[in-house]
Amino acid sequence: MVDDMLRTPDAIREAERWTAHNYHPLPVVVAAANGAWVTDIDGRRYLDCLAGYSALNFGHRHPALISAAHAQLDRLTLTSRAFVHDQFADFCRELALLAGKELVLPMNTGAEAVETAIKVARKWGYQVKGVPAGQATIVVADGNFHGRTTTIVSFSTDAQARDDFGPYTPGFRIVAYGDLAALAEAIDETTVAVLLEPIQGEQGVVVPPAGYLPGVRRLCTERDVLFVADEIQSGLGRTGETFACDHEGVRPDMYVLGKALGGGIVPVSAVAADRAVLGVLRPGEHGSTFGGNPLACAVGTQVVRLLATGEYQRRSAELGAGLHESLRALIGQGLVAVRGRGLWAGIDIDPALMTGRQACERLAARGVLAKDTHGSTIRLAPPLVIEADELSYAVDQLAAVLN
Repeated sequence: MVDDMLRTPDAIREAERWTAHNYHPLPVVVAAANGAWVTDIDGRRYLDCLAGYSALNFGHRHPALISAAHAQLDRLTLTSRAFVHDQFADFCRELALLAGKELVLPMNTGAEAVETAIKVARKWGYQVKGVPAGQATIVVADGNFHGRTTTIVSFSTDAQARDDFGPYTPGFRIVAYGDLAALAEAIDETTVAVLLEPIQGEQGVVVPPAGYLPGVRRLCTERDVLFVADEIQSGLGRTGETFACDHEGVRPDMYVLGKALGGGIVPVSAVAADRAVLGVLRPGEHGSTFGGNPLACAVGTQVVRLLATGEYQRRSAELGAGLHESLRALIGQGLVAVRGRGLWAGIDIDPALMTGRQACERLAARGVLAKDTHGSTIRLAPPLVIEADELSYAVDQLAAVLN
C-alpha cells in the first residue's frame, strides 16, 4: 500500500486544481464502499455516518439496487419523455401508493423537485384558487434548506447560500420555523402554498415543536392553501417512519422527494400529489430530459419495494432510539444538545472545545465520517443498514474526540 502522504494529498491537490471550490471536503479520498463502510485510496476503512446526506439510506451498493441497475443497463437507459418506457408506470404507481397519492411527477435532483413543486403550487393557485395573475405567494420558514437554484436561494436565510446571487425571485414570505401564529399571520388571499421541511436537516436536524405540523395542516386546510412537505432528506425511512410527517399523522398536499429515492446509484426525485393538484400541468408546461428515465425508474422502483416491507423504517426507529440515548449521555461531556429522530441526529458541541469542522476531521482520523454545519453542530445520518455495534463504535469515537 502506498504511503498516505504520497497518495491522498496528491489526489486532493489534483481535485482542487481542476474543480471550482464550491465544497470544502474532508481530506478523505474514497475509492470503494459497501454497506455502511467506505475505503479510501490507501486502503483505510471508514464508517459512513453521513450516507450522502441521506441519499444512501440503504447503504452503499445494496444488492437489490445494484442488481436492478445492472439489469436495466443491459436493456435501456434513456428515452426522454418523448416516449413511454416499460419501467415508467411501475415506478410512478408504486411510489404513488407508498405516498398515498394519485399522481407522481419524476425529476432528477432534489432542487429540481422543489422547483417543480413551486411551479405546480403557483399554477394551482391561479387556475384553482383564483389568485390574480402574477400575485401568488408561498410561505417558507427561516433556517430552511430546499436547494441552491436562484429561485430557492431567494428565500434562504443562510447568507452563505444567498449573498451575491441576486436579483432574487419575489413571491416568498419567511416566518419563524415552529411558530404557528407567525404562519397564520403570513397567509393571505394570495398565498398558494406553505413549503416546509418537517425536520430541518441543513439547519442541524431541527425537529419542530409537538403539534406544529398538525397545526400547519389545519391552517392550510382552513385557508385553502397547499401544504408542501420537503421530505428530500427526512423521508424514505430516515426518521423511523416512511415520511417524517407520519410521526404526527400529517398528510401534506404535496410530497417533495429525492436523495434516497435513487438508492445511491442515480439521481432520482419526484413530486407526489393528488390529481386535483398535479393535474393542473399540461404537456409542454414542465419537463425534464432525464426525469423518469428507465435506469432511474428501475432503481427507484426497487427503493420503493424495499420501503414497502417496513424493515428499514423499523431499523431506523429501533437503532435510532439507541443512538439518541447514547448521544444524550454525552451531554455535559462536550455535547450541549442532541436533536433528531430515527437514525438522524444533530449534535451541538461545546464551541469552547472545537468547531464542527474540527470535530469531523478528528472523527475521520478515528475512522468515522460525519459532516459539520453551522459552527459547532455536526450531523449524523448513517445508512439504515448499519448494525448496533457499528453505531456504538461511532459514538465511542465521538466520545474520544470530545474528551
